[in-house]
Amino acid sequence: MLAICLSILFVLSFSTVLAEGDASVVYMTTDISSAGMLAVYEALGWQPTGKVAVKLSTGEPPASNYLRPELIQDVVNAVNGTIVECNTAYGGSRSETAMHYQVAEDHGFTAIADFQILDEDGSMTLPVEGGSVLTENYVGAAFGDYDSYLVLSHFKGHAMAGFGGAIKNISIGLGSSEGKAWIHSGGTGGSMWGGEQDAFLEAMAEAGKSVSDYLDYGERIVYVNVLNNISIDCDCDGNPAEPDIHDIGILASTDPVAIDQASIDLCFAAEGSESLQQRVANLNGLHTLEHAEEIGLGSRTYELVSIDD
Repeated sequence: MLAICLSILFVLSFSTVLAEGDASVVYMTTDISSAGMLAVYEALGWQPTGKVAVKLSTGEPPASNYLRPELIQDVVNAVNGTIVECNTAYGGSRSETAMHYQVAEDHGFTAIADFQILDEDGSMTLPVEGGSVLTENYVGAAFGDYDSYLVLSHFKGHAMAGFGGAIKNISIGLGSSEGKAWIHSGGTGGSMWGGEQDAFLEAMAEAGKSVSDYLDYGERIVYVNVLNNISIDCDCDGNPAEPDIHDIGILASTDPVAIDQASIDLCFAAEGSESLQQRVANLNGLHTLEHAEEIGLGSRTYELVSIDD
């Protein structure tokens, strides 16, 4: 608990300096519960319009750290949302639509809300404005059927990106199988496993920007990051490494760059974060945030506002 408190104080003081510029607000609670998640979401004061999608990762079986239905149920119900996901591009239990629907059922998501695989009928194309590696992005064909998006991300490490949070969830996560391969290849159409690392990271930022632009940045899309079960491995790993960092809290923002930067800062300041820091450094993971800010997806400058007081 002391380590968590020190982490919060560290980031609050860090943010106070940055807030002299154009700082994005990131709300935080240390209450990792359905009530805490609903409270930090409500702090945004966001009013979704039309048909609402709740984007999350369904998690790879058998033992990934996906967000549990009992944690998210209240906020999903509050927006009358349909939980949405896309198929993977690497095999496993979620690469085919029928199997993926079964995973969603097995993991309890279909019991709390309607559920849809957005790319079960293929892809739709979004333009990428101001990118250096992508000119277009491929998301699930049903992406445009929804008017508003609530993005729920489990923040953790990642074997290829260094870390995964809001930006990964709206780029790789909303990408169709085709779109995932396109991003991983850095927009070359080559092997998704052998692409240039920085091009892959930049492609994630640029794909995320295409989604944000389509949804009018912060008007029809907002973000919640959950900092629990913080492994160095992603929820796409069915057998992730055990978490080294104690649970920290839940963050919410209209800015995907700010919420991911705040998540990184909180995790890096926590006891036991050495393995996560090393993974991010080895993969140059912070470059995603650098490039995302450069192209206008959001700001790494943020003010962390606790709602617990």
